[in-house]
Amino acid sequence: MASVHYDSYTDARTHLKDLLDAAAHGRTATVRRDETKAVVVDAERLRHFLAAVTPSRAEVVAEDGGWSVFIPGLPIAADGSTFEEAIDEMVDALRDYAEDWQDRLLNAPNHRENWGLVQLIDLSDDGQLRRWLTGQAA
Repeated sequence: MASVHYDSYTDARTHLKDLLDAAAHGRTATVRRDETKAVVVDAERLRHFLAAVTPSRAEVVAEDGGWSVFIPGLPIAADGSTFEEAIDEMVDALRDYAEDWQDRLLNAPNHRENWGLVQLIDLSDDGQLRRWLTGQAA
């Protein structure tokens, strides 16, 4: 099976199995609706790609008997009494940011470019986010 392209929602719906099969195999799969073209992508493939091209840049600092984690340039930070607790809190903070981004920040000039990060957060489980934050294989 090669890439698949459908010029209408109706055509894509008729060929939904082919569309999803192409995406599952990593092939290009698109649907056009009016002037917009959407791509159907396997979620794990997209998550893996985003983790590879989006380094966390998280900085962890020991201070006042605990640990702080932050990502420069983003309004996301967390604290914990242990390193592991700080990372767990940062996972929660990332999830809160992704929810806020979806609800109200996606068009804000200083947040709109964080689309890839939000997708990575939403497509990752907590363990994957912990590994991404700490620079381990995501």
